[in-house]
Amino acid sequence: MKKFAIHGGRPLSGEVTISGAKNSAVALIPAAILADSPVILEGVPDIQDVHSLIEILEIMGVKTTFENNQLEIDPTHIVSVPMPSGKINSLRASYYFMGALLGKFGEGVVGLPGGCDLGPRPINLHIKGFETLGAQVTNEHGAMYLRTPEEGLQGDRIFLDMVSIGATINVMLAAVKAKGRTIIENAAREPEIIDVSTLLNNMGAKIRGAGTNEIRIEGVESLHGCRHAIIPDRIEAGTYLALAAACGEGIKIKNVIYEHLDSYISKLEEIGVELDITEDTIYVPKTENLRPATVKTYPYPGLATDLQQPLTPLLLKANGSSEVIDTIYSKRINHIPELVRMGANASIEGNTMIINGPSQLHGAEVEASDLRAGACLVIAGLMAQGTTTIGKVDYILRGYDHIIEKLTKLGADIEMEEETK
Repeated sequence: MKKFAIHGGRPLSGEVTISGAKNSAVALIPAAILADSPVILEGVPDIQDVHSLIEILEIMGVKTTFENNQLEIDPTHIVSVPMPSGKINSLRASYYFMGALLGKFGEGVVGLPGGCDLGPRPINLHIKGFETLGAQVTNEHGAMYLRTPEEGLQGDRIFLDMVSIGATINVMLAAVKAKGRTIIENAAREPEIIDVSTLLNNMGAKIRGAGTNEIRIEGVESLHGCRHAIIPDRIEAGTYLALAAACGEGIKIKNVIYEHLDSYISKLEEIGVELDITEDTIYVPKTENLRPATVKTYPYPGLATDLQQPLTPLLLKANGSSEVIDTIYSKRINHIPELVRMGANASIEGNTMIINGPSQLHGAEVEASDLRAGACLVIAGLMAQGTTTIGKVDYILRGYDHIIEKLTKLGADIEMEEETK
């Protein structure tokens, strides 16, 4: 494992360019195997999750080339290889191979997914969707075995009992080549859903309604390769917006689709952050005199659960008591004890995080418990006086493209070191 050493208290300024969306890329890469010819993805973030997915593709005989954020995927000679463990267990998004393999081969063996521990994130909705299409799904020795009857997958109406990005995308991947029409009701509406739908339609799929709560899919017999540009990462953009407001003296954030951040931007403005928004950039001037607020996460278009942790350090600058409630992942609270180590006046009461400001942070040894908690600690370390050491930063590297280089360019004093213990 690696660690970050941050010498905080330095004012940051300049500009940063947002990379392609992690949560799109990790679904688009498995989706590409449904094609019968090469797929080129532009703007792919250079992060560990992407490299793990590339390794999985290569195990399946898929040729890949990844240079300058462009990933070429050639599935011409793909074979269905059982993947019960290994890289499959290292990231949550590996479950998209379930839907992709069902759509491609009508069968597959995929290990139960790993990733950040954010509490129960069952895949029962995914399985329900596959079974409604006619697939047989069994859990054998910790791996999901997916099989299709001789007549193949059949389109059907699928109601998701709760809004789920993963289940929505996985059912889309399985249904694009199923016979007849599939209707996904109570579908997730995130921009990443639209991004995956756009890729699949460019490959020859017939999908309508992505971005609404009802998606209609007419099955097709085959899909072909194409070129596709990934949308900017709204979570990375939101992280740098919080960072800019917390310790910036004028930072421009480029390659942003601000409409994807409407609820988050509204919350920042409620807190007292001034934002100069243009077509694809957001400028954040030096921010002072912040107000406390109640932050509550919801499915899109509500405030994203992935953004409550990066937002938390900013609330430590507000004059008063703020509340943060995550309605999506109840265990997304592990950053609070780490902030307390740094001097934050913060606590957890039931399902509510209480953030009292203003709190002056000081350097300390802390650990990232998951990807977005790591982003929270990076911002806190930049705000703090003294040196902060963040352990287990492999979580952070899973989702933030060239974070050391981007922060250094803004004037941060940050370096990555190998853990000695």
